[in-house]
Amino acid sequence: MKFLKKLIKPVYIELNSFFNGFIIYCFNLIVNKIPFHLVRLFLYRFLITIGSKSSILMNVTIRGKNIKIGTNCVINSGCLLDGRGSSKIIIGNNVDIAPFVKIWSVDHNPNSSIHEARSKDVIIEDNCWVASSVIILPGITLAEGTVVAAGSVVVKSTEPYSIVGGIPAKFISNRNRDIEYKHFWRPWFE
Repeated sequence: MKFLKKLIKPVYIELNSFFNGFIIYCFNLIVNKIPFHLVRLFLYRFLITIGSKSSILMNVTIRGKNIKIGTNCVINSGCLLDGRGSSKIIIGNNVDIAPFVKIWSVDHNPNSSIHEARSKDVIIEDNCWVASSVIILPGITLAEGTVVAAGSVVVKSTEPYSIVGGIPAKFISNRNRDIEYKHFWRPWFE
């Protein structure tokens, strides 16, 4: 009996990993190409948590299921959200993520002799704006109201209502705290 349990457990783990990977593969191959927001959002809600009045445009790559998106958010085309393993991506309310942003929650320890993976949550608080082609590394918190300039690499957490930019991203200035807009952007065929 013990032999059978030892045999079944690795097979179960491998099959579970295969089916989870296949589901995410199908979402990235098929669902993210559907040109209708309502259909895409309906299907994405089987995989990740998405608040009301939020939109995920076409060609967004989802890696893993540990992703939570608040209300009034926009995730633009070409983005990558990496919510694999035990790490999470948590996006607050009224967040604008521009095209081609990459949010990583898993990386590798460069000092590990076995190329050890590391998982750390990424938290993007309310009213943040992440401009085009930004890379956000694991373990980062973008504090409320943060703006990240285009092409930046965020390697450390930010202060509330700050504007950061560069490689690595550094403080540039403070942002106006009086934010009134709410995102609700669903362009046709995007």
